[in-house]
Amino acid sequence: MSTDSTAPAGLDQQPKDHPPDPAIVTIGVVAVLVVVAWAAIGKDNFAAVSDSALNWVLSNFGWLFVVAADFFLVLCLILAFSRFGMIRLGRDDAEPEFTNTAWIAMMFSAGMGIGLMFYGVGEPLQHYVEPPPGSGVEPRTPGAALTAMEYSFFHWTLTPWAIYGVAGLALAYAVFRKSRGNRLSSAFVPLMGERWADGWPGKAVDLLAVFATVFGTATSLGLGTLQVAKGLDLTAGVQESRALDMIIIVSLSAAFVISAFSGVHRGVKWLSTLNVVLAALLMLFVFVVGPTVYVLDSIPASVGGYFSELLPMASRTGVFTDPEWTGRWTIFYWAWWLSWAPFVGTFLARISHGRTIREFLVGVLLVPSGATMIWFSVMGGSAIRMDATGQANLAETVQEGAEASLFGLLDNLPLGTVTSWIAMALVMMYFVTSADSASIVMGSLTSRGALHPRTWLVVLWGVLMAAVAAVLLLAGGLASLQTATILVALPFVIVMLMVCWALIAELREDPGAGPPRHALHGLRDAVTAMLGDEITEHGHARHPRRGRGEGARRDGGGDGPGV
Repeated sequence: MSTDSTAPAGLDQQPKDHPPDPAIVTIGVVAVLVVVAWAAIGKDNFAAVSDSALNWVLSNFGWLFVVAADFFLVLCLILAFSRFGMIRLGRDDAEPEFTNTAWIAMMFSAGMGIGLMFYGVGEPLQHYVEPPPGSGVEPRTPGAALTAMEYSFFHWTLTPWAIYGVAGLALAYAVFRKSRGNRLSSAFVPLMGERWADGWPGKAVDLLAVFATVFGTATSLGLGTLQVAKGLDLTAGVQESRALDMIIIVSLSAAFVISAFSGVHRGVKWLSTLNVVLAALLMLFVFVVGPTVYVLDSIPASVGGYFSELLPMASRTGVFTDPEWTGRWTIFYWAWWLSWAPFVGTFLARISHGRTIREFLVGVLLVPSGATMIWFSVMGGSAIRMDATGQANLAETVQEGAEASLFGLLDNLPLGTVTSWIAMALVMMYFVTSADSASIVMGSLTSRGALHPRTWLVVLWGVLMAAVAAVLLLAGGLASLQTATILVALPFVIVMLMVCWALIAELREDPGAGPPRHALHGLRDAVTAMLGDEITEHGHARHPRRGRGEGARRDGGGDGPGV
C-alpha cells in the first residue's frame, strides 16, 4: 500500500453538505413508522410478538452479547498498547484539534446523561435490596452493598466505553486517516471495497446504524420521561399517568424542534455545558451534605472489588444462575450501549482528530469511566449508606422503580424540593440535547455522511425518535423499551464485530504503526495468530501474499502485526 493513502486530509477537507439519500431516508422512515403504527394500533399483538422474540433472543443469543462485549474491551486494550497505538487519526504530522483539557471535558460530557440520572441511585439500590443471583450475599448487608457497586461499575464503565471506543475509532480512522465519508459504512471499505460500501450493502449497514440509534435513543428519552413524571408526582403532586408521559414527550420534543430550526448550535453546546456543571454541582452537594466519609471509604473499596470481580462478571451468561436477571440487566445494557455506538462513536471521532490511537483509546476508556465511578459512588453509595443506617428507608423506593430512587435520596437531604426540581430540569435538558445530537447523527447517516445534514431531516428523525419512545411507553413502559433495544441490537452486534474485522485489516497495512516490538514474545505471537500474519524469525512481519522485499519497508515492517 502506498504511503500517501495513509496521509489524508483532515475533516475540514471532507464534503460538508451532501443531500439526503432518497432511498435510505424512505426505507428508514417507513420502517420506523411501521413499528410506531404497529405498537400504537395493535398494542396487545405487538407486546406478544416482542415478548416471544425477546425470549428467543435471550435463549439463543445471550452468549453473543456477553462474548462480543468482552471482545470489544480486550480489543481496545490490545490496540492501545500494541504498535497500532502509534497511528495518528489524521495526517502523520496532524496536531490534536482540541487541547487535552477541552478534549477531556467533552468526553466527560458524553459520559453524563439521562441514563446516569435514571440509574445512578436506582441501580445500586436495587442490587443492594435484591442482590444478583449467584452473588451469594444477603440483601441489605455490607456484602450486598459492595456487590451492588461492583455491578454498577461493571454495567457503566470500561465495557460500554470499549463499545463506544471501537465505533469511534473505526469512524475516526475512516474519516481522518482515509478521507472517507462520515458514516459507518465508510469503515467497511476493506471488506466490501469502495463500490460496495457506497452501494446497497453499505446503505444496509447505515440503515442498521440508524435503526439502532433510533431505538437506543428512544429508550433514553423514554427513561427521561418516566423520571420527569415521577419527579412531578413526588414533588408537585401531579399524578403519574400515560397521559402525563405523552405531554412530557410532546413538550420536550417541541423544544428540540425549536432548537433544531433555530440553528443555534452554540446554544445547544452551551446547554450541554450547563448540564455537566449542574450535574457536577448536584453530585458535590450530595457528597458534602451526605455521608462524606463513607463515600470516600467506598470509592477505593468499590474500584478494587470491581477489578477483582471483573472476569467472573464479564463471563456470566445466566446459564447457571438466572437468565431472566441477566437479560433484564447485563444483556439489556450491552444492547443499549451497542445501539448508542453510532451516536457516541461519531461524537468521539469528531473531537479526536490528530490524536494517536493510544491517546484516543486510553482517554475514552479511562476518563468517562472514572467520572462514572465517582458519580455512582457518591449518588448510589450515599443512598445505600442512608438506608443501612436507618436515616431513610430508601429500599421502599426500589418498589416504585429506579426512576423514584433519585428523588427519594434528595428528599432525605437538605433542600430536597429544590434539588429535586434541579434534577428534573437536568433530565429535561438532557432529553433535548440527546435528541438534537442523535438526530444530527442519523441525518448524517442518511445523507451520505454529510457533516451538516438538512434541518428538516434532522427534525424528522428527532420527531420519529420521540414517537418511538411514546408508543413503547404506551405499549409496556420500561419493559417495552428494554425489549425493543435488545431486539434491534442483535443484528447490530454482528455489524460491530465486522467493524472490528475491517479496522484490524486496515491497521495491519498502515505504515504509521511502526515496527513490531521484540518484547512480550508470547503475547505478540498470540496477537499475530489472531490477526493472521506470519512473523519471521527476526520478529518482522511479512504478509504471505507479498515477497520479502515488499514486506520489509523503510518503516521496519509496518504491514505486519506485533505488540
